[in-house]
Amino acid sequence: MVTFVKVRIRKFFLEEIWLEDYVKMGMVVGKNCSIQPGVVIDYSHCWLIKIGNNVTIAPQAYLLAHDASTKSIINYTKIGNITIEDNVFIGARALIMPGVTIGKNSIIGAGSIVTKSIPADSVAVGNPAKVVKAVDEYIKSNELLLSNSRKYDASYTHEGHITPEQKYRMYQELSNEIGFVL
Repeated sequence: MVTFVKVRIRKFFLEEIWLEDYVKMGMVVGKNCSIQPGVVIDYSHCWLIKIGNNVTIAPQAYLLAHDASTKSIINYTKIGNITIEDNVFIGARALIMPGVTIGKNSIIGAGSIVTKSIPADSVAVGNPAKVVKAVDEYIKSNELLLSNSRKYDASYTHEGHITPEQKYRMYQELSNEIGFVL
């Protein structure tokens, strides 16, 4: 059973489309997915998109299963499946193009343009997106960074009702460095 997050997607600025509508049209969405507000899903070919379990798609990412650049030159629009396997994170404003599979346990960096398939357990970034390291290496480097960085509890978030004083303190403490919040 799919649990839906209420995500509105605008179609032609006139009509709002909900994630459930894409599923009704044939898109597959696995369990425990977090598809953030502002994600753009290819309305015209959404049945070519399959999203696995435990996938997070950050705000304003694009899943584009067609490429109309060929329409005016050969009278056909290029189309292809998009398969996002289990346990994948897609960063904000990433663009996933037709014919791409993103392998299990992979991370796609914010702003990346994915034109070719990404193997499992990979971190890919850039335009065009390229694999820069294995997920295991990424985890180790961030664990090391975490051990040497400032840490903040959940009270330092909107959900934790962060105070103006905490905001100021956090901003001052993170001047020219990275921190982590629960």
